[in-house]
Amino acid sequence: MSALEIETAANAAERPAPRRKLGNLGLAGLLLPVLLAVLWEFLVDAGLANGRLMPPPSVVGRTLWQLAVSGELLTHAAATLWRVAAGFGLGAAVGTVLGALTGALPVARGLLDPTLQALRAIPSIAWVPLFILWFGIFEASKVALIAVGVFFPVYLGVAAAILSIDRKIIEVGRVFRLGRLAMVRRVLLPAILPAWITALRSGLGLGFMFVVAAEIMGASEGLGYLLVDGQQLGRPDTIIAAIIAFAVLGKLADGLLVAITRPFLAWQDTARDKL
Repeated sequence: MSALEIETAANAAERPAPRRKLGNLGLAGLLLPVLLAVLWEFLVDAGLANGRLMPPPSVVGRTLWQLAVSGELLTHAAATLWRVAAGFGLGAAVGTVLGALTGALPVARGLLDPTLQALRAIPSIAWVPLFILWFGIFEASKVALIAVGVFFPVYLGVAAAILSIDRKIIEVGRVFRLGRLAMVRRVLLPAILPAWITALRSGLGLGFMFVVAAEIMGASEGLGYLLVDGQQLGRPDTIIAAIIAFAVLGKLADGLLVAITRPFLAWQDTARDKL
């Protein structure tokens, strides 16, 4: 066996190590919230802190368990996930198309971008009365509000990614005499794909933020409704339980999006495992 073959085999054997290391780091990420929960439980039990407005983890855990056993937690979580999924799909699709148009075509950028940038400055809650007037208080208005929240980060990410493509990459494609479709498929799409996926993750996060405002618009189920119900009944444990459910669902949804898109970025040769 030559020295080159030995070195290649050694490098192949060492490649899984960074993944194991990242997995260990992922588990270590649970350490901080667990330590904070244990500390707060101790302070409340010792009488050093008031657990009435900020219940200890044991009380919140018991509330989560009761909601799960009764089936309420699954019902509210499923309603929230459906709204986020529908709004995310609509907002991401429209944001991608318009972002590609304004990024690639100067005429579209001049016509559309000023108006969209002005609309981006409107607070999310300002859309609520208008959407209720247009779509009523049912699902359409909630999905539309979430789609608005998802649209802007996706639109900005795609447009900025296209505008920031290195001119040298385009010139290389022309040197190889690539046609228009081949240029898009083999040069432009790989160039903007990392930024597009990052924009999708940002949009998904805002989708979970906007769903709270959406579910305050007269919803009878959903984690946002559970938050309002806890406020009206004076149940801080219910409010915190809903917040924890939001955090868990948001993290799982983001992890699913990363897992789905990871194969499309397998070609990247980055230093993220080395830093």
